[in-house]
Amino acid sequence: MGNNAETKREGIIVAGTLTLDLTPVFESQKKAGAVEEILVPGKVVHVAGIDIHPGGAVSNTGLGLKVLGAKVHPIGKVGKDELGDIVCRYYEKYGAAEDLIVDGSISTSYSIALAPPGIDRIFLHDPCAGNTFRKDDIDKTLYETAEVFHYGYPPVSHYLYINDGAECIAMMKEAKEAGVATSVDLCAVDPECESGRADWIGIIRKLSPYVDFFEPSIEELIFYLDRDKYNRLFAEAQNGDMIGLLDMERDVKPLAEQLISWGAKVVLVKCGYKGLYLMTAGAGALAGIGGGISLNPEDWADKACFERSYVPDQVLSGTGAGDTTIAAFLYAVTQGYSRERCLQLAAATGASCVESYDALGGLKSFEELIRKIDAGWKKQ
Repeated sequence: MGNNAETKREGIIVAGTLTLDLTPVFESQKKAGAVEEILVPGKVVHVAGIDIHPGGAVSNTGLGLKVLGAKVHPIGKVGKDELGDIVCRYYEKYGAAEDLIVDGSISTSYSIALAPPGIDRIFLHDPCAGNTFRKDDIDKTLYETAEVFHYGYPPVSHYLYINDGAECIAMMKEAKEAGVATSVDLCAVDPECESGRADWIGIIRKLSPYVDFFEPSIEELIFYLDRDKYNRLFAEAQNGDMIGLLDMERDVKPLAEQLISWGAKVVLVKCGYKGLYLMTAGAGALAGIGGGISLNPEDWADKACFERSYVPDQVLSGTGAGDTTIAAFLYAVTQGYSRERCLQLAAATGASCVESYDALGGLKSFEELIRKIDAGWKKQ
């Protein structure tokens, strides 16, 4: 396994949003029918402790890659404050603090993740440090040896979405022209905030030609490319569960096709507990993927397929599941696995992630996942 030895490239750069996630552990495992049953003004809700871990794309995808065995350069920004100290100590345990940017002029970003059993997660997020990220924060020499440059969450990086995304587009173009494979993940934002009002159709259209691997969730993709449809589905969804209302052919395929038509090479749409939808460009476009990554055109070119999720042994929290799914997919691609196996490993990693309260605690090696998959791991 592995990519072309002539490239002598190794490792994945993961840059972007880095937060400290605070996740109260709900005492009752009984599923609620509605969020109003739990989060009621004046009501005392007992919890069983709190899980504190770094989050965001840099932590979930970056450290997820490291747990899986990849060489990783996680690049995120934290402040010189108590939250930043916690983040740095955590990264030091993984031997991954070298590329962190510590800036005394900013505050560390944090999220409070509320995940009551049976209800989709609610995030209280302060972007702080992540809002200050710019393309010049990246050590460009890393592009010379890395296989992939992955950026997580442009919608919560202020300088990357203002001016019609000019800096984000320039960043991905710069990485692409340096010869590294490029990858982008999106995130949800408040529709009423500055980012939520940006021209995302225009930004994504101009960004896509410089993206080799595009990995949004379906909710995010609908939000940014078809806001009217998003608002309609959001109003219809119970407990925020839009996934149950979606049809792959009607709702997912057209948006994936749109990204491919704009220039993205490989589109992996995360469809929550249902699974993963993959669409790829033609052989000529795939040949232009950087980083020394060579995808067999017979296996990868002009494909559209759906990989159903695996059934987890337990569900404690969905925090980080999408990010670690991306970690597994990118790592599997760089290791030369087949398209089918890449999708299996990505879906299996997502299922493993939800078995823990934090993003990394449930992750398993590819060897262990393959044994479980080949033994007939039940799917949704």
